[in-house]
Amino acid sequence: MQPEEIKKLIEDELDSVEAQVSGDGSHYEAIVVGDIFAGKSMVEQQRMVYGPLNAFIINGDIHALTIKAYTPDDWKTAQKLRVSCELHTY
Repeated sequence: MQPEEIKKLIEDELDSVEAQVSGDGSHYEAIVVGDIFAGKSMVEQQRMVYGPLNAFIINGDIHALTIKAYTPDDWKTAQKLRVSCELHTY
């Protein structure tokens, strides 16, 4: 399964989210950003993203999936922190 296929599944099934998916054919990482995650626990957020992918996890097309879910505000903060950390790497 290609990362683009997983991205499409996530974006088609979850209302108004944007996804970035990378991977090597069986192990993937998904960063998913959307207002739908507001007020949800990390477990709830991950369940929401796993939902449209469950059949592919069960049949083995997706062996491993790391999910990072953010609200748009949390994503902006994460990006700032990431840039800040990169600037201070020695």
